[in-house]
Amino acid sequence: MRLIGLVLPRGGAGAPQGQPKLARGVAARLGGWLESRFEAERDQLPLWLPVGLGLGIAGWFVLPDAQAWVAFLLIAAAAALGALALGQGTRWGRALAIFTCAALLGCALVWLRSERAAAPVLAHPRMAQFDARVESVQPLPAQEMTRIVVRSPVGPALPPRLRINVASDKWQDGIAPGARVRIRAWLMPPAPMAVPGSYDFARVAWFQGIGGSGRALDLAVVAPGTGGGWSALLATWRQRLADHIRSRLEGGAGGIAAAFATGDQGGISQEEADAMRASGLAHLLSVSGLHLTAVVGGVMLLTLKLLALSPRLALRWPLLVISAGAGAIAGVAYTLLTGAEVPTIRSCIAAILVLAAIALGREPLSLRLVAVGALVVLLFWPESLAGPSFQLSFAAMTAIMAVHEHPRVRAFVSRRDEGLPQKLGRSLSALVLTGLAVEIALSPIALYHFHKAGLYGAFANILAIPLTTFVIMPLEALALLLDPFGLGAPVWWLAGIALRLLLGLAYATAQAPGAVAMLPGMPTGAFAMMICGGLWLLLWRTRWRRWGLAPIAAGALWALLTPAPDLIVTGDGRHLALHAPDGRFAILRDRAGDYVRDLLTESSGTDTELSALEDLPGARCSLDLCEVDIAGDGRRWRLLATRTSLPIPADALARACAAADIVVSDRRLPQSCRPRWLKADRMLLTRTGGLAITLRARPTVRTVAERVGRHPWVASVASEGGPIYGPRGVRRQPAVSDRAVGSTHDQEGHPGTNPAQRR
Repeated sequence: MRLIGLVLPRGGAGAPQGQPKLARGVAARLGGWLESRFEAERDQLPLWLPVGLGLGIAGWFVLPDAQAWVAFLLIAAAAALGALALGQGTRWGRALAIFTCAALLGCALVWLRSERAAAPVLAHPRMAQFDARVESVQPLPAQEMTRIVVRSPVGPALPPRLRINVASDKWQDGIAPGARVRIRAWLMPPAPMAVPGSYDFARVAWFQGIGGSGRALDLAVVAPGTGGGWSALLATWRQRLADHIRSRLEGGAGGIAAAFATGDQGGISQEEADAMRASGLAHLLSVSGLHLTAVVGGVMLLTLKLLALSPRLALRWPLLVISAGAGAIAGVAYTLLTGAEVPTIRSCIAAILVLAAIALGREPLSLRLVAVGALVVLLFWPESLAGPSFQLSFAAMTAIMAVHEHPRVRAFVSRRDEGLPQKLGRSLSALVLTGLAVEIALSPIALYHFHKAGLYGAFANILAIPLTTFVIMPLEALALLLDPFGLGAPVWWLAGIALRLLLGLAYATAQAPGAVAMLPGMPTGAFAMMICGGLWLLLWRTRWRRWGLAPIAAGALWALLTPAPDLIVTGDGRHLALHAPDGRFAILRDRAGDYVRDLLTESSGTDTELSALEDLPGARCSLDLCEVDIAGDGRRWRLLATRTSLPIPADALARACAAADIVVSDRRLPQSCRPRWLKADRMLLTRTGGLAITLRARPTVRTVAERVGRHPWVASVASEGGPIYGPRGVRRQPAVSDRAVGSTHDQEGHPGTNPAQRR
């Protein structure tokens, strides 16, 4: 009855004079309800400031072009003014206005950052010989090469910053930061997203100012390095330290030890990295919160204990403040030594905030600490929000803090008088609970970015984190301190045993049945729903936090019900993966390298070995063409793909195209090639990028162009020219043009489906 009273005016359903009064009453009741909600959550409201900032940044990455970005800014400004007008003098009005202003600031900030990062980008692949100054050196011994970044190349129409891979047999002594080198290299533009949902190196390179990458064919030192400033000096120290550690420990143990100390993962093989990722232990390889906590906590504890040995100092000096300062200095030094990457800087900021809280006698660990760290990172590096590193680390920290701030959990883990077995059981239970919370929080992010997530990571981390924090890193630090005196060998031996134990744990976990969950490309909308629901669930404290379960469940269901694509085509048209009748995927070129195989495997959401397309039942393949029938819902599709660049007789090609529904080629096919449904040749793929095609139920075509929009790093096509990179000259292109997608009838006489018309 109360609900009816809210909907119907008192003067009857048709009395117009009661409608304004009714609207005012509903608005008053809604405003009062919001005010009570926000008043009850007033301590949690500051936590939403970085969320609003992140919303604006995410909106810039998701929305396709400048018109949409301007519309977002205008809508955010209007929403802020509307909240202030409707909620005059109320807490909820001010909170919503601040939130929308933060979203406006985030969108404008990342847009400005993108414009400031703009630099010339290589237009097309080419061979070049040039002189340049070495900016950084990154050895990758596991891949038998070294990666260098050079600046100011002297050559025709070259970008100011290039990344070059140098094979071990091409390397020359004397190459260090600041050195002048002469290089002959095959250069390419930064690689774009190959298929929908894959890694977008072009975006990362844009914000780093890298205009091209390549492989060195010849390399010579013109002038040795002269230092290059503090950054170059730190890079040299870091490299010498990593080389020293790898000389003490061989194989994967040395690579992991070097990663712990310097952040250099170049000595870790792909097999070992895959095992660490599948077991949920990959976070140990990147220098972040765990490593910085171990260094800062160790230095702080050691300083406090040493100073406390003097009764005079203990009585007259604030030892806790002094030890916190020593820990902060150690944290900053460790951050600089490991390359000052964004994840390490983020962890260093959090550590300094914790130390400041300890020195002031405040609660050191809280969600507000996480919010301040996120706010600082997003203000200075807004583009980091789009990367998995930021998302994984802050999701983990938010989950840990939210779980341990819950009253029931806080009461469970609080200290009490009990026996040793009860204490150990309580600590183990808290560790398992924390691990499960972290795994649940990280799984959607891992599935969205990497299409796979480890299921047993929570249990593997129960052993791995204490082993790393309390055994491996202290042993490694002690060994490095003893090495100048020639006494470090026994400690290195112990550290090697512990590291091999860590690797054994990773392999055992990764090889366990059902250890890895895989998922094809997750829709961005499903991912956004799970992230928003998770934030709502973790950041609020009253009962309405449970509302977050609805978008989490809806997003998870959406992601699980999204079928794997039946056909995946890379942006160059050279490689494709077809969903075979036995559930596996078959590739066109069986000699494709590991990178292409991993790319297609992850995008297809399967971990099975890829088979050859020509081995499928009914496949008809020659040296030039491969033809295979695909079973769909109620019909059969015929796929035709070119395999070589050799000329094919026009009449034969035209007949083969006419009998096919889908044609895929890395060449420009003539007008006489007219398939029944889709012609994915070089002309189309240059505009659309890679394709993910679903043929069951309702045929759909997803493209890279739809995913990346018209952001500055995206290549477009001029009317008669080649690819154009950069913010100028970019034109909107249809994801799949009407000329490429046919609207003729299929083999059974039913109208074909045109994805361009559907959109």
